[in-house]
Amino acid sequence: MKRGDLLRHIRRHGCYLKREGVPRHNEISDSLARKICRGLSVPAIGK
Repeated sequence: MKRGDLLRHIRRHGCYLKREGVPRHNEISDSLARKICRGLSVPAIGK
C-alpha cells in the first residue's frame, strides 16, 4: 500500500503525526498498515 494512502486514511479518522511513526518508504506492507491502524483504534483500510 502507498504511504500517502495510509496517512490520508489515518488523518480522516482524527489522528495526526506527533512524530514520525510511519515508515518513510513509498510502499508499506499491508500487514504493517493493519497493525498501525489497530494500534490507533482506526478501522482497517478497505473495511
